[in-house]
Amino acid sequence: MKLLIDGNIVLDVLQKREPYYEDSAKIWKMCETDLAEGCVSVFTFANLVYVMRKELDAENISEVLKKLSLIFTFEDLNASDISKAAEMQWEDFEDAVQAATARRIHADHIITRNVKDFSKSEITAYTPTEFLSSQAKLFT
Repeated sequence: MKLLIDGNIVLDVLQKREPYYEDSAKIWKMCETDLAEGCVSVFTFANLVYVMRKELDAENISEVLKKLSLIFTFEDLNASDISKAAEMQWEDFEDAVQAATARRIHADHIITRNVKDFSKSEITAYTPTEFLSSQAKLFT
């Protein structure tokens, strides 16, 4: 099963944001233990660095990238993703890019805390909690 992991899920774990940390960390664990293939757009990583710029210097950026690469596959951003996102005419362009990327890489699901922003996505979006509930058989 291939999951496109949205930036808010990565930030939940990196910044230990409550009350989201626990379920987001479980998604990471699924990807780390090969219960799922976790994919992160390089677009997301660039946004993460921007959001965390007060916490990350150049050395730390490299270290975070290395650690994330052990768990997730980084998917390139390409012109077709941008074109498709523009055609979608969503209110949030960044979410449209994520949905276009998920479609291109044949993701089974998008994991995000902003499910409502993906209501028009061809790929179903779940919050970590929703996804974990739907996959409970994997944990029993």
